Amino acid sequence: MIAPPKPDLVTVNVDGKEIAVPKGTNAIEAARLVGVDVPYYCYHPKLSVVGNCRMCLIEMGMPAVDPATKAPIMDPATGKQKINWIPRPQIGCATNASPGLHIRTNTPQIKDCREGVMEFLLVNHPLDCPICDQAGECKLQEQSIGYGRGYSRYIEQKNVKPKRTQLGPRVMLDDERCILCSRCIRFSKEIAKDDVLGFIDRGSYSTLTCYPGKQLANNYSLNTVDICPVGALTSTDFRFKMRVWFLKQTNSIDTETSVGANTVVWSREGVIYRITPRRNDEVNDTWMADSGRELFKAVRAADRLAAVKVDGADSSLELAVKAAADLLKAAAGAVAVVGSGRSSVEEQFLTAKLAAALKAPAQLVSRTGEGDKLLVSADRNPNVRGALVTGLIAKLPAAKLADLAAAIDAGKVKAVVSVDEDLAAAGLSAAQLAKVAVVYLGTHANATSAAAKVVFPTLTVFEKSGTFVNQQFRIQKFLKAVPGPTGAADDLAVLSRLAGAVGAGPVPADLGGVWTVLANEVAALKTVTFANLPETGLLLDATPFAGLPFVEGETLHYKPAAPAATA
Repeated sequence: MIAPPKPDLVTVNVDGKEIAVPKGTNAIEAARLVGVDVPYYCYHPKLSVVGNCRMCLIEMGMPAVDPATKAPIMDPATGKQKINWIPRPQIGCATNASPGLHIRTNTPQIKDCREGVMEFLLVNHPLDCPICDQAGECKLQEQSIGYGRGYSRYIEQKNVKPKRTQLGPRVMLDDERCILCSRCIRFSKEIAKDDVLGFIDRGSYSTLTCYPGKQLANNYSLNTVDICPVGALTSTDFRFKMRVWFLKQTNSIDTETSVGANTVVWSREGVIYRITPRRNDEVNDTWMADSGRELFKAVRAADRLAAVKVDGADSSLELAVKAAADLLKAAAGAVAVVGSGRSSVEEQFLTAKLAAALKAPAQLVSRTGEGDKLLVSADRNPNVRGALVTGLIAKLPAAKLADLAAAIDAGKVKAVVSVDEDLAAAGLSAAQLAKVAVVYLGTHANATSAAAKVVFPTLTVFEKSGTFVNQQFRIQKFLKAVPGPTGAADDLAVLSRLAGAVGAGPVPADLGGVWTVLANEVAALKTVTFANLPETGLLLDATPFAGLPFVEGETLHYKPAAPAATA
């Protein structure tokens, strides 16, 4: 890849500390680079600047020069160039770095301004933090402690606004708590391209609402909840279910498409309560689709497989592995392996080992849908590229297993290993499934598990660790958030035992062992280790696959829509 050009750097001074930043860098971001916190509410690094809240006030100055000669004016007391300070505070969010810019964030004037802004914001705001659903992650609560006066001079009756207003199927508004930052309005208009929100009325009666006849129902609506700095917008699915300080956060990946949006799984005592986006500017910025937030509900679905079975009867893992190996050996030369684009890189690698030991062709099933040109791609498998990188497949998968169906009808295939793939949904009829001995590894019951001779219940993406390769050919890791259900086995353990039982030799069954072999056998991963993989992922060499017609119809290295330019 061609290295991006280096940005023009300018030197700015923040509270006496000098730092070189790219020209045009927001003053809030420049201050953050030297460890200085500039508080704000309406500012968001991925949205346009509006300057609504006035919380980010700073003192700003520039080096003094003679208007006629442009020569520097020196301060005789210090021997340095004099700084001309603007007498009134400026908003940091609309101040961009320029050569010689000086910023002061901790002067008495700025302290007094922040206290005034906080007091104004709290005039009509309900002071009921202990029962607010946003408690624990509320910027208003945090900054009132850090930058407020600590007391209120307001003795009049507060203006009461509507509560529990449904803006859309997934978002509820408590208008008493809204501070009119307009983040939700700008997100809907600029990122989701669904301009449905606005303010009505004036002064302390201003209210957030949807335009007449519209509602906040797009597939990115819950991002407005994520970026709401107070408890005004809440998720109808998560509100009042759990205090956030009780929840454990685990980094993961959205598996609904090949974009590979970075996420955080929030859980407690083995139960997942919500999924939120995790910032990765190279993949998903700070957003994710609403549809990806509900994937965790499959963990406790009624059709979850929870027992190893052989011929319909409960069995132990050891006996099931032996039974499966006997079936596959009996069908030697007439076995097919169907892997999954939803399996991790590590699982696909062991699936390839199993297929090689059986001398069986391996294939995947394609899943496609309409992409939205943002964070839902047309390819609904998260890891087809991983199968290419590991060598499990050499060409892109088809939506139906037509070749396998024909081979079964012709008597050329007597046994099929299916890794988390419903063969019936992929085109095989009940009659064709009845003709072959099926060994199924998967998480949920379906027609294939019902017809299988041997069934291995396995783990969902939330119950294990591993990696996916997204449509940029960026390898990204996900981590185990909750334990699997009783009876379910780790996919790597099952694949390892099965491959060893059919003659593949010693095959590692743990993540560390698999990565040792991966680094030795897969050229694209020879310098990669799971432990040292960056949180933002690592781009792999995609040159060998550049000519393949991936279903997205987009560029090889996908980038989300750029945020609106800052003022």
